Amino acid sequence: MIEPGSSWVFPRAEFPSLLAGLERAGYRVVGPTVRDGAIVYGTIRSVGDLPEGWTDRQEAGTYRLAKRDDGALFGYNVGPHSWKKYLFPPREQLFTLRRDGSASFEVTPPPDDEPPLAFLGIRACEIAAMRIQDRVFVGGGTPDAGYARRARSRLVVAVQCGQAGGTCFCVSMGTGPAVRAGYDLSLTELIEPGRHDFLVQVGTPEGAGVLADVPMRPATPADLSAGEARVARAAQSMGRTMDTTGVHEVLLRNLESPVWEDVGRRCLACTNCTLACPTCFCHSTEEVPDLSAERVERWRRWDSCFNLSFSELHNGSVRATVPARYRQWLTHKLATWFDQFGSSGCVGCGRCVTWCPVGIDLTAEVRAIRAADARAVPPEGGPAP
Repeated sequence: MIEPGSSWVFPRAEFPSLLAGLERAGYRVVGPTVRDGAIVYGTIRSVGDLPEGWTDRQEAGTYRLAKRDDGALFGYNVGPHSWKKYLFPPREQLFTLRRDGSASFEVTPPPDDEPPLAFLGIRACEIAAMRIQDRVFVGGGTPDAGYARRARSRLVVAVQCGQAGGTCFCVSMGTGPAVRAGYDLSLTELIEPGRHDFLVQVGTPEGAGVLADVPMRPATPADLSAGEARVARAAQSMGRTMDTTGVHEVLLRNLESPVWEDVGRRCLACTNCTLACPTCFCHSTEEVPDLSAERVERWRRWDSCFNLSFSELHNGSVRATVPARYRQWLTHKLATWFDQFGSSGCVGCGRCVTWCPVGIDLTAEVRAIRAADARAVPPEGGPAP
């Protein structure tokens, strides 16, 4: 009997059975696929949609696809898309207002006809990001209705990382690479000479139900050890590190550091980092009336704290310069996010480093601020520099 907490193994040849189980359960499967020179998330209808035999090479401001020498289905790191686009869509209708013949209006929510989603291939850092957005959108006193509805119906099929990317630093943030919780099913792709299997660990009854018709055998201690070794290799090969010790205090006591001016001269304020980030949630709303002024729709769309207009009040922008906007983003992400939500806003996925056109690396900027802080703060009992 397949129960939560149990572990099983099925061969690569039976992966279509897993997809069929998700489909039978009524889920629309979304996962990794190759498109436009990158591995992005889209609808998965068959194994042929997955990035079989592909990997990626990432560095600051650099992303390239490359062929692998095996047929791995999940042998890549995270790409430009994050799963937030499915739970917190880039553009979403919130409601419609119609005049009812008097001075009042009728409020109509958008139709709720979306099928539940199965996220296939989600990594540990991305599960951590999803939990952060859960706190943002449903953890407060007034949950976001659309986000809450989509979050309740999602099914998470995680994949354990077998490699780290050049910009990954999830170990520093305590978010990976091992998937420990927050999943319905967790897969580990085991590729060895003469072997291509999937170790699957069951997290919930919903996940167990999906596996009902997948030909499997119980996992052995050797299978579990092979899976753990794969994740351990990824943990030892992080492309980046970041010292998070006391980062909240270090950043907030260096708000006037010259480091902000230095990074601001390089930053294009293009918003790539915030759009690729799996936790950023800045947005704006707009009213779209019809010509009769009898009906108006309210839409929400992604925005960014790097946009000049984002902090605009009646007398202009609160953060008129690029250095001020970069400082707002970094200090919120790594410091005041703790004050607001009780955790860091960064999960170490490295997307902001990879997809910055000028290769700005937030781990390097934190090191620069620490160095400036060390020069400005004298050792206890010592003279000021």
